[in-house]
Amino acid sequence: SEATVQSEAKGKDGQPLLLLTASTLRVRSFDQLSCLLQIAMERKLKEAQACLEANRDPIVKILGPEYGTVEGEDMSMLHLFDKVKKDDDPETEMKMRIFLLLHQLDLQLLNSSLKHISQDVRLNPAAINNEVNLLKNFSGKGEDTVLESLKYTSDYTFSNGCRAPPWRQVHGEICYLVIKPHDTDPLYITCSTAGVFLNGVSNNKGYHGLFGSMYIYNNFFLNKNKYFSDKAAKKDTEEEGRSSTVSLKIKKKASGISSESVKIQPASKWYGLFTFLPSILLFLFSICTVIITILSIWQCQFYFSNSVIRQCCHTCLKCACSYYKTSGRFEDVSESSSETEEDEEQPVRHQEGNTDLPSEYWGIQKLAKYLKGGNPTATVIALCSMRDFNLAQETCQLAIRDIGCLEVLINLLDTEEIKCQIGSLKILKEISQNTLIRHAIADLGGLQIMVKILDSPDKDLKCLAAETIANVARFKRARRTVRQHGGIKRLVGLLECISVGSTSLTPYQAKDTEVARCGALALWSCSKSSKNKEAIRKAGGIPLLGRWLRCSHANILTPVVGTLQECASEPSYRLAIRTEGMIENLVKNLSSEHEELQMHCASAIFKCAEDKETRDLVRQHGGLQPLSVLLGNSENKELLAAVTGAIWKCAISGENVSKFREYKVIEALVGLLTDQPEEVLVNIVGALGECCQEPINRTIIRKCDGIPPLVKLLTGTDQALLVNVTKAVGACATEPENMM
Repeated sequence: SEATVQSEAKGKDGQPLLLLTASTLRVRSFDQLSCLLQIAMERKLKEAQACLEANRDPIVKILGPEYGTVEGEDMSMLHLFDKVKKDDDPETEMKMRIFLLLHQLDLQLLNSSLKHISQDVRLNPAAINNEVNLLKNFSGKGEDTVLESLKYTSDYTFSNGCRAPPWRQVHGEICYLVIKPHDTDPLYITCSTAGVFLNGVSNNKGYHGLFGSMYIYNNFFLNKNKYFSDKAAKKDTEEEGRSSTVSLKIKKKASGISSESVKIQPASKWYGLFTFLPSILLFLFSICTVIITILSIWQCQFYFSNSVIRQCCHTCLKCACSYYKTSGRFEDVSESSSETEEDEEQPVRHQEGNTDLPSEYWGIQKLAKYLKGGNPTATVIALCSMRDFNLAQETCQLAIRDIGCLEVLINLLDTEEIKCQIGSLKILKEISQNTLIRHAIADLGGLQIMVKILDSPDKDLKCLAAETIANVARFKRARRTVRQHGGIKRLVGLLECISVGSTSLTPYQAKDTEVARCGALALWSCSKSSKNKEAIRKAGGIPLLGRWLRCSHANILTPVVGTLQECASEPSYRLAIRTEGMIENLVKNLSSEHEELQMHCASAIFKCAEDKETRDLVRQHGGLQPLSVLLGNSENKELLAAVTGAIWKCAISGENVSKFREYKVIEALVGLLTDQPEEVLVNIVGALGECCQEPINRTIIRKCDGIPPLVKLLTGTDQALLVNVTKAVGACATEPENMM
């Protein structure tokens, strides 16, 4: 028989409380389980997890099959209560006591978490709009209504969803309501991010928006409106003993809220738990999972598959999903963007404090009150005065953010005052060089407003908006926002200009060229995303970029070529660059006086020269010689990396290798094998590896003393470098003289 281990302690039926048979362990008391887990030491959690996985329906094991439940409402508590009433069994009473203790722990846990987490929850325009739409279904002239009317004080809605004027939005106010009950005077309500408040009531007797419309229903209408409370009491009396469900057909609004049946549960102190923000609910659900594991150590066979904790969390999660759908927060969840390949820009956190702040900080703070005043003339003057500060200084940038001016600047973009918009954009363009400011602008919805401004007939306004987008769209989320709000198509439209290629420009043509330059800058920033590259192609951006590539103005050529070299990582772009005749212009600009332009042209050739046809075109248009000349500029490492990369890919073709040998490129590459960053070394060794395929070039490398530095690079750790080094050294090793 199999060897077994059992405890000395036995139960009422004479069976051991702990029994180990082969790989199966059975424990029937908390005392034995406690001893077992003490032996497990650091493996306690793993043992508890294994116990839970082996007991999928422990409720039936503990209480018997009559307490088994199906998916849905948990009736086990009622079963226990009925059994206690029928027979006076101490064991059943103990089980009832366990259930009550766990239920109490569950509620304490949820209430405790609510107190700490709810402090950070803020209302938003979408949530308030949903609540108002819900309450409007109870309003009207009929006897079944509880309100006579409910309406906003303003019909105009800003792009951020707020109805309050911009100078009140900076204080967190969202909108204002006039509620007229049947039997009292109208009530005037202010809705803000901090909650919902009754105007004229002091000492902070407002109603926080965390608990949604049902919380307002309980604490506001029932207390303030006798007619409302009488209706509610009458309704509760009529439907006493069962859940009151009111099916409301909500009309499909312009905001996109679909018709659905909304259930209104009876007012209770627990309703607030079901309107948590989804992220909070997920957090609480995780806490409950941990508590389950801890309690399982207390009783190994007690698994809360149908417990109150699981049921509460399940209900909360369903409410969370409903909340997300009605507030439109599933917009980006399902998108699996290829932008995950790119590095997310991480904001640099600075130690904040009020000590030793320069005078500029306090000067901007004084200007803030004029900026928030609401008078257009005073606002323009304040904007001009703010531009007199050194906005490139980080102290000034963070001062604008800290004192709330950033929100005002973004709100000013949504006005119809062109001067205010221009002044605001000029400041935003300067301060958006700061990483923290970029993220703050994106968080406040500034990108969406700037995208709309791109349709403005004012060219100065479009230029400033595009330049600011170029600064902000340096991280993934911002680039995605620009694309999702139609910004890519609008930016491509800025490239359309009849003055392309003109040498002498009229003032009107010069302005068009400036608009195109700003559009190209924004496209350059956005093109770091794979989905944005595809959006640029579909919007017709490739031929427009090709047209601007023929012009002679370096200020627009740099962003145009920068965009092309970013997009050249896609095969469709490489094909278009070759077929649209852009290689000739890229080669031509290799001889430019601007190093940045030279770098981007070389980088574009580096990526496009993967294809043989492109390598032949580079040679045919005379691009190999300027590349060999640029090797002499070894101080600019970014330029050197792009040039050596282009030479590497071009050297894949034997005809190009012959030209490089004629231009003494191999000797120059050998001379660069020392004191270079790995990015440059990978390209240099890759080029030498291609050139080493010919015996004459292997001899040149040996005569230039290139073998020792190549062998020394074998001790490196960079994988790409090691691959290229082994190829080059292997090719050189075929010559007996190189082995000496």
